[in-house]
Amino acid sequence: MTPLDKYLDEFSSPLPQALEWLERETHLRTSHARMLSGRSVGALLRHMTLMLEPKRVLELGVFTGYSSICIASALEEGSVLDSVEINDELEDLIREGYRRAGVSGKINLMFGDAKEILDTLSGPYDLIYIDANKREYIAYYQSALELLRPGGYIVADNVLWDGKVYDENPPRDAQTRGIMAFNDLVANDPRVENFILPLRDGLNIIRKR
Repeated sequence: MTPLDKYLDEFSSPLPQALEWLERETHLRTSHARMLSGRSVGALLRHMTLMLEPKRVLELGVFTGYSSICIASALEEGSVLDSVEINDELEDLIREGYRRAGVSGKINLMFGDAKEILDTLSGPYDLIYIDANKREYIAYYQSALELLRPGGYIVADNVLWDGKVYDENPPRDAQTRGIMAFNDLVANDPRVENFILPLRDGLNIIRKR
């Protein structure tokens, strides 16, 4: 932990204690622990949820459930988070994290391809968080925007992609191209207004007009 991280921890409100267990277990039981949303993004999601007081939230990409817990812990009674994850091998870990955080009753966890599941959902949602396959961000966005109420927010993670998107000679892999095309689409979409927050790996904060 860097001195900055220590300072931020010391002078920020604590997140749900179950996240410490989940972070440790994610490192022990998966090989992609860097995919965790982490404290800074988790805290932002929690506070956006507190501010917006959403009745319905949609999450595309759960991994081991860190972001789910941050969002669900801030939901009022009767509100629900619909969470979509493609890797069902993570189900036991995800559900144990939810149980430890006391949020199981607020989350509807679904497994499958996010593009296919989006076609089965009906709106309106108040807040949508996207952190799934970077190659498919445009497809997720187009479907999510249809499900989002006017004035609602989409938050898309990893939009700076380790700085590759603004490199003078960006790599041409499918994930980088997917993120670059997504950022370009959002910036020029008259249906929304947005800004990119350079927090961790970049968050595109998008409000539907």
